Amino acid sequence: MTVELRPLGVHCNIACQYCYQNPQRDAGNLGRRYDLDAMKRAVKEEGGPFTIFGGEPLLLPENDLEELWAWGLEQFGRNGIQTNGTLINEAHIRMFKRFNVSVGISIDGPGELNDVRWSGSLEQTRLDTARTEAAISRLCQENIPPTLIVTLHRNNATRDKLPVMHEWFRQLDRRGVRSARLHLLESENQFIRDKYTLSGEENIAALMSFAALEPDLRGMSLDIFHDVEELLQGRDDDVGCVWRACDPYTTPAVRGIEGAGQRSNCGRTNKDGIDFVKSEQAGFERYLALYHTPQRDGGCQGCRFFLMCKGQCPGTAIDGDWRNRTEHCGIWMKLFELVEQRLVDQGIAPLSLAPARAIVERALLQGWAEGRNYRMRRVLKDITPLDLTIGKSLAR
Repeated sequence: MTVELRPLGVHCNIACQYCYQNPQRDAGNLGRRYDLDAMKRAVKEEGGPFTIFGGEPLLLPENDLEELWAWGLEQFGRNGIQTNGTLINEAHIRMFKRFNVSVGISIDGPGELNDVRWSGSLEQTRLDTARTEAAISRLCQENIPPTLIVTLHRNNATRDKLPVMHEWFRQLDRRGVRSARLHLLESENQFIRDKYTLSGEENIAALMSFAALEPDLRGMSLDIFHDVEELLQGRDDDVGCVWRACDPYTTPAVRGIEGAGQRSNCGRTNKDGIDFVKSEQAGFERYLALYHTPQRDGGCQGCRFFLMCKGQCPGTAIDGDWRNRTEHCGIWMKLFELVEQRLVDQGIAPLSLAPARAIVERALLQGWAEGRNYRMRRVLKDITPLDLTIGKSLAR
């Protein structure tokens, strides 16, 4: 679970053209006021620790950041922030070190490859990108390397751009960055989809190229490939929330807290520009329906990877309708097939090809019907003896 503290809501200093938070901005739902005490009370009720989020959280005055992080360190022993990195200064870096702040930075590539993360003019955009790149280098020098989120789109992941991206990743690896998450573009409208979204074939080619690159990186991991490999072996305790049957009305992996202390959900599921009140009870109707709905109708019926993927994030559902599977289904299918074959070649039995798959599916379906979201690992622990081969050597 992540507690995302959003003092200023989706208020931001730049204007990423594809941002999934743009529906809120377009609707005028911008947070600008906050109550530190109310936010602290809400964080404590959630159980913390928390990551300061946005929009752009470094728009918050430094003295308020210091107060929140000093309190967070006292209460939970650590803190976090997710930022675009353009505003990081020396005072922020001192606070990162003093208050044990894990830093996440969103950037899509070096120089012009980051132009979609727009700052109002090309000159200002390039200047801000340079600032973010400098901040990454400085954080590595200070032994607080950030984690990165990189979204793939037409400006950074077409065939001609990938060699530049690969070299950038190698440089980041040498500097000390240890983790990066690759995101497929989440398109909030047809204009963005037409202008920036890669074709299915281009997305697959990009992911395959990064899969081939990762073994050459000395210390950096690309968690998307780790997640798929773990899922195929029935190990789902330490994978991203997009694989874990998210309910769009409670988003249990993200407990949002807004400026006045009110609860909110993960913004990726917000397609109407409104932060709906978080429901008190989770529901898993989406996953029951996807399992039984034919693929031609937006479901996942008959897919051997359903256990691992579960239709993926509802924020990327076909037609923006959370009841459908992800519009990136074909891309994830190819990635699961690639890693599945890699495991087989290593003599490791993937759950997708094991007799136990049907047993685990029945257990998860029963749990969802009862309002419970079981983990595959928990179910597998109770299955004997045939299914103990999952994730282990196929050799006899």
